[in-house]
Amino acid sequence: MQQDCGFRSRSIDSECDMTEKAASQTELAAPCGLYCGVCGVHMAHAYDDLGFKERLAAEFGLTVEDIRCDGCHSDVLFLSCKSCGIRSCVAEKAFEGCHQCSDFPCRLIEDYPLHYGRRVMLRAVPARRALGIEEWIEEELQRYRCPYCSCRSYMGAKECWDCREPVDVD
Repeated sequence: MQQDCGFRSRSIDSECDMTEKAASQTELAAPCGLYCGVCGVHMAHAYDDLGFKERLAAEFGLTVEDIRCDGCHSDVLFLSCKSCGIRSCVAEKAFEGCHQCSDFPCRLIEDYPLHYGRRVMLRAVPARRALGIEEWIEEELQRYRCPYCSCRSYMGAKECWDCREPVDVD
C-alpha cells in the first residue's frame, strides 16, 4: 500500500487513486511535456486539500481560490497555464505536444519561467517520444515518489511530505 503523505483530506488508496486511473487519462499529458497528474496545483485541486492549497498559494503569492486546475486540456486552468505560450504554439501547429515538434527545445522552453518546469520538460519530452504516452505517464507517476519512503510527491517538491527527507525527483 502506498502512502497518501500529505494529502490528508482524502485517501489516495481509495476513491482518489490517480495512480490506477492515470495510465488511461492521457488528457493530463500537457502539451509542453509536463504531466499534470504530478502537478501540485492539479493535485491540491483534485483532492480538495485545503492545507496543500494554502501552502501552494503562499509559495506562488496567490489566494487559495487561485489554486485550481483540471489539467492543460480542460477549461479549468491555473493562472500561468491560461497564458502559456507553449500551449498556444502546440495548438497553432496542430500537434498533441512538443514531442512532435522538430524545433524542440525552442525558445519557449528555454524561457519557461519555472526552472524546475523547464528541467522537467527537457527530460520528459525525449522520454515521451521514446516510450509512448502510457508508458511515459507510468514512469512519471513512479518518478514522483519519495526515494526514502515511497510517499507521493509533486513537481518542484523539495522535501517529502511524510519523512521530511530532501527530494529532487524532477
